[in-house]
Amino acid sequence: MSDARTPAQIEADIVRRRDQLAETLDEIGVRVHPKTIVGDAKAKVASTVDRTAGRAFAAVNSKVADVRSVFVSADGAPRLERLVPVAVAVVGLVGLLAVSVGRKRRL
Repeated sequence: MSDARTPAQIEADIVRRRDQLAETLDEIGVRVHPKTIVGDAKAKVASTVDRTAGRAFAAVNSKVADVRSVFVSADGAPRLERLVPVAVAVVGLVGLLAVSVGRKRRL
């Protein structure tokens, strides 16, 4: 038999497999350790929050750009034909609120 192994080869295989098993058990121990599980959970939550915040920022930034394009021309000049009516409406609303608050205080 040419495939017969010597006791030294068998012993070397046992040592190698024991080392592999010890390494595997160490890795499993690290994976199931509470600190590792908590750390993984924190990383996952942080990633989700970052992704959600990024999407929210992109959505808000897009809406701000849309509103800006209504009131500012492409060259950066204000569009007075749109700004003046909005400014008048805002001043009127603030005036109505001031009058309303003044009346409530008198009562």
